[in-house]
Amino acid sequence: MHFSHTMFAPRWLVVAVLGTLAGCASSVRVPDALATQNASTVKAPDAWQATLPHNGSTATMSQWWAQWGDTTLIELIDAAQNQSASLAAARNGIAQARAALTSTQANTLPSLNANAQAQRGAGAPGAPLASSVSAGLQASWEIDLFGGARANSSAAQERLAIAQLGWHEARVAVAAEMATLYYSLLYCESAAAVTRNDADSRNENARLAELTVKAGLSAPANAALARASAADAANSVRSAQAQCDILVKSIVALSAVPELAVRVKFKQNTAAAQAINAQAALFFVAKLPADVLQQRPDIAAAQRTVAAASADAFAANARRLPVLSLTGSIGNASVRQMGMSTNGSTWSLGPVALTLPLLDGGRIQANTEAAVVAYDSAVVSLRSKARNAVREVEEALVNLNSTAQRRADAQAAAKDYQAFFDAAQARYKAGLGSLIELEDARRTALFAQQNTLSLERDRIAAWINLYRAAGGGWTPQSNLPADMQTPLAP
Repeated sequence: MHFSHTMFAPRWLVVAVLGTLAGCASSVRVPDALATQNASTVKAPDAWQATLPHNGSTATMSQWWAQWGDTTLIELIDAAQNQSASLAAARNGIAQARAALTSTQANTLPSLNANAQAQRGAGAPGAPLASSVSAGLQASWEIDLFGGARANSSAAQERLAIAQLGWHEARVAVAAEMATLYYSLLYCESAAAVTRNDADSRNENARLAELTVKAGLSAPANAALARASAADAANSVRSAQAQCDILVKSIVALSAVPELAVRVKFKQNTAAAQAINAQAALFFVAKLPADVLQQRPDIAAAQRTVAAASADAFAANARRLPVLSLTGSIGNASVRQMGMSTNGSTWSLGPVALTLPLLDGGRIQANTEAAVVAYDSAVVSLRSKARNAVREVEEALVNLNSTAQRRADAQAAAKDYQAFFDAAQARYKAGLGSLIELEDARRTALFAQQNTLSLERDRIAAWINLYRAAGGGWTPQSNLPADMQTPLAP
């Protein structure tokens, strides 16, 4: 239904429209601002059920990686973030969201176009030729009476913020992934070194066993057992080295740093590898437990998604209401006919058009219902993400506490098993012990050493998981790169 008038709508038109509006009230309950604010509010538990590391002290998480004092790790994290496909996709998402925001904001503003035209001809049969030239400006404005266009703009602005938060989340994920690979490789190299030392010891025992057999001091079976033990150790060395090589290639794939350069960096970083100690990690989670959920970009993005869905529902519902549009023009024209010229200004205001949908087959109602369902789904998703975030933090805290409690026992066991092996080896060399007893002691000592390294690796992994679960280095005040910054309304 379309009404228009050159100046202002008559009284009968206003009465008719208001009467129509009374019969067009939507039966869909659209969330208001207060409901949206309450639905998007999340709160961490009043107290964590797991033990907090370092008594929950506070520090800037963005400095966490620097606290390890390992420049090689920082370089690889930077390289991975520069080459990350997920970060590149996030940047593209920001550009797309920024374009959508600009488009929706333009819909709330008047448009202005310049036009010019020239014409020559006869206006009627037998009429003299005439020439006309005109130029001017034409303006139009769809007045947002009920805020539907502003709601669309608000939704687009929220989605731009969501895209920017997605970039932060991807950055945290890439840093955590690289750190996991990096420390896995350091621990793999340490474990491989233990395996190589064990292989050297077994080779030496095999050599001594061969000598004693040749001297007739022991049975050939002892030499066979020693050779088998040495071969088993050589197999373990090759297996351990293969695992380390796979980790190197994973780091190369993530960082795009050439493999030779990665290996050189790790070879030069032997001091850091030898000084690995997860107990000395200085990671503090900012203000646990009150602000931990606000430190996660995915939670902040989920909150923005609720706000965007609420704005979408409002905009969909507003489409059942009248739309008021206004047009006008101003220009200058010149007409020449039969040797006479006429020049002057032209202008017009109107029509003022009021458009109200009356029959649309239920399309607006269905779109509004779908938008409200999308809002409800966003609220449920936010609650689920918040619960999952709490679970991830709790799991990381449990693992940190567990590895800390087990560490002393594992180290004591490794120390005593090594002492037992040293004693068994001394007895064997003195001819007082059997090779079987020595190999049993060796296996036990080797397992204890590997268990200690595995425990340290698990503790590092728990720190990295807690870093990610608590939002990584992101804070609500984190700055985007200059090319991705767009001022956002509060």
